[in-house]
Amino acid sequence: MKPIRLVRGFLTVGSWTLLSRVVGFARDVLIAAYLGSGPVAQAFLIAFSLPNTFRRFFAEGAFNTAFVPLFSKKLEAGEDAKGFAEDALSGLAFTVLATSVVSIVAMPVLVYAMASGFAGDERFGLAVSFGRITFPYILFMSAAALFSGVLNAAGRFIAAAAAPVILNVVFVGAMLVAHHLGWRMGLTLAWATPITGFLQMSLVWIACARMGYPLRIRRPRLTPEMRRLVRIAFPAVMAAGVVQVNLLVGRQVGSFFDGAIAWLSYADRLYQLPLGVVGIAIGVVLLPDISRRLKANDTVGGRYAYNRATEFSLLLTLPAAVALMVIPVPLISVLFQRGAFSHTDTMNTALTLAVYGAGLPAFVLQKVLQPLYFAREDTRTPFRYALHAMAVNAGVAILLAPVIGFIAAALGTTLAGWTMTTQLWWGKHHMGEAATFDERLKNRVPRLLLSAVLMGVVLWFAARALGPMLHEPLQRYAALALLVLIGGASYALAAVLTGGVRLKDLKSSLGR
Repeated sequence: MKPIRLVRGFLTVGSWTLLSRVVGFARDVLIAAYLGSGPVAQAFLIAFSLPNTFRRFFAEGAFNTAFVPLFSKKLEAGEDAKGFAEDALSGLAFTVLATSVVSIVAMPVLVYAMASGFAGDERFGLAVSFGRITFPYILFMSAAALFSGVLNAAGRFIAAAAAPVILNVVFVGAMLVAHHLGWRMGLTLAWATPITGFLQMSLVWIACARMGYPLRIRRPRLTPEMRRLVRIAFPAVMAAGVVQVNLLVGRQVGSFFDGAIAWLSYADRLYQLPLGVVGIAIGVVLLPDISRRLKANDTVGGRYAYNRATEFSLLLTLPAAVALMVIPVPLISVLFQRGAFSHTDTMNTALTLAVYGAGLPAFVLQKVLQPLYFAREDTRTPFRYALHAMAVNAGVAILLAPVIGFIAAALGTTLAGWTMTTQLWWGKHHMGEAATFDERLKNRVPRLLLSAVLMGVVLWFAARALGPMLHEPLQRYAALALLVLIGGASYALAAVLTGGVRLKDLKSSLGR
């Protein structure tokens, strides 16, 4: 992929992901307004997390880290890429179907494992009922993730990036209809979940078919290529398991504090906005690109792709992280505080958001660093690093929860993120020139960091100046928009003045 196509790939995926996150944010605002942090909200959030947890094992989080590099190399070499993809799809479908049947039967055990604090109250029964309805979502989304991997490897990003928009649009529409017709909101959300999965899968399958890859499920075969895929994927699946253990620890800690599951979830959704826009765009575009460059022995191109991905991610992530830490209360109060969402909910969610914000750069940098390993078919090293990060997360969350309460879960997540990123950065030193920083990146990073700090100072003063407006029902939306505008303008000005951004480089990257 040429440099211009690489940047355009980032922007394409990032733009569609941004749209998805914005609509997803509207979904979360409605959930907060209709359900607040009450038992139905907590039960649904746990139930919805169950198929998503398993999806990260079998789909984009683990399986695709092995599938995409192998498929990209077959595509580059002109080998039977379609046959390989169909074998992978068949094996994946069989495994996920078997897992789904067992999981639906054993749903009470899964809910207890996710949130044992629910035991003995109404949240537990609701989560079990909702979980059995939502779980088939994993069947559709696992297939959709593989189809998306095929499209991304071929440099076709739009359909795969646009598919998540469907999920959030369906959720928003379902809640509005349920509110108008008086349906049970939690049950409506549960049934909407598998419907969205089917629609997303259909969209990316159609895109694959138009590309010339109308993939079909056939009898699973353990071919030499599939054995190689399993051998590479297994450590990635284990690493995904470690990540899910981290999330499980956080949910378990939160389940013992009334309302904390919702606070953690709403804060997570907000910081996922910049993480998704930048991190997903980087990961989706960078992994197949580096895989193809390794196949072609293009060291110079691989180094350029890695450095520009790092620069692009920090350019957007550093100001977002500072903003989440400096103005979390205005963000949460204006965006969520209405209906069943109280002032107490606002303060606790804002505290969580600030802690997550401190880890945002680490979470995004992982998306840049991991493709360096996965493109080399090395999934064992990230797995080993993930074990170390899991130990940090569990130690902080469990040991500090009796002292600082539910916020220990968020703090454990953030510290584990930085632990993982540090290890990935240190471990890449043996990869040679393709994994080193160029002079442009070394020059830009300190300047971007300084620009983000200067923006944070401006935001701090601006938030206090706009304080009265931020608490007025009719003025708070305009006040928050003005606050965001001030932050964006101050960061852009600081980045240009410090040399963190040079307009000529932006123009050349976009091909203008």
